[in-house]
Amino acid sequence: MTPTELAPRFFIAVAVILLFCKLVSWLLGKAGQPPVVSEMLAGVLLGPSLLGLLFPQVQAALFPAPLLPVLYVVGQVGLVLFMFQAGYAFRSHRVTNLAGTAGAVSLAGITAPLLLGVLLVVMTGDAAPIRPDGVSLGVSAAFVGVALSITAFPMLARIITERGQAGTRHGSLALASGAIDDMVAWIMLAVVLAFASGEAGPAIVTAGGAVIFGLVMWLAGPRVTGVLIRSDRLDGRARMLGTVALLFLIAWYTDEIGLYAVFGAFAVGVVMPQHERTEQVVETLTPVASAVFLPLFFTFSGLRTEFGLLGDPRVLIFAGACIVLAVAGKFGACWAAARLRGEPNGVALKVGALMNARGLMQLIALNVGLEAGIVNSSLFTVLVLVALVTTLMTTPLLTLLERRERRAAPVREPALAVP
Repeated sequence: MTPTELAPRFFIAVAVILLFCKLVSWLLGKAGQPPVVSEMLAGVLLGPSLLGLLFPQVQAALFPAPLLPVLYVVGQVGLVLFMFQAGYAFRSHRVTNLAGTAGAVSLAGITAPLLLGVLLVVMTGDAAPIRPDGVSLGVSAAFVGVALSITAFPMLARIITERGQAGTRHGSLALASGAIDDMVAWIMLAVVLAFASGEAGPAIVTAGGAVIFGLVMWLAGPRVTGVLIRSDRLDGRARMLGTVALLFLIAWYTDEIGLYAVFGAFAVGVVMPQHERTEQVVETLTPVASAVFLPLFFTFSGLRTEFGLLGDPRVLIFAGACIVLAVAGKFGACWAAARLRGEPNGVALKVGALMNARGLMQLIALNVGLEAGIVNSSLFTVLVLVALVTTLMTTPLLTLLERRERRAAPVREPALAVP
């Protein structure tokens, strides 16, 4: 399909996605679900699981295979700009002693689901057809464990923002924990892929590149962004273009080392100086990106999923076990770690609820595993279901916790100290 033929397909596909997302958002909004969940579900409904099942010709005409990479790339633009905004919001709401608690929560939220996922696969063996031919049991077990340990960092950030919780202790703690969680999870994923391929190169590149990236952003990031924002030689347009260029450069680097672009964009937002010029840049870049480009990213993975394989009872039972262990390992462990660090029970429960969401980050990891040949269609379907269930339960659980707090005692959550 030529670019000339793809252009009109792209326009009609985007129109259908945005309108359908709006419809699903309106319907799920009545149940308290945020738009981000609607965008994720809309992609599943527009893909082979529903539209392709009922009207395969319509689905193929709306979303031909050559169009999917275009939707992915455009969606990446929205994701990078949104995560830049989330990073800047996090920079504006830091909490005293946040690093220690975030590290403890992240460690618990990685270790517990990782071990539970590995044990589940080892104990069940080949009872369910989840292992491709030629892939060892150890590699499959390690991949399931890593997949269950992932937190939907972009989705978590958007849920926090949409619910107006970016300035709360539990919101900032969940953002910090989620950032650490997914960075470690991606490094572990690189290690699993290295073992599966017999090559250590990818894991070394990811781990070493992450260390270099962290040092550069810590030592040089504030200086570079400070010059970009505070220089009187740049007008508003030049400042915005410079910010976008920096964002895309960092996104390129973090993608190249296997950490994924969202972490680079978030890091740039964190090191940006608090200044009215920064506010202007953020307010200029994010509205269209969030409303138009970002839904394409959340829809993309849904277009590639199919739930027909859950008709096999063995796969369905394994999926149920994965969901139970995923919730127990992530929600339960993060709650316990926050409580051990002295956080109030209400804060700890909300952190656990937020960290429990897997969303698109898990779907991305699944696509990587599928392309690497260590995930078959059954395991892919199981873990997609885990991502959907854990993400769908986040908002109702948060609402339930908030209502219980209001009924129990009108004690306000501690406000953040703004530096």
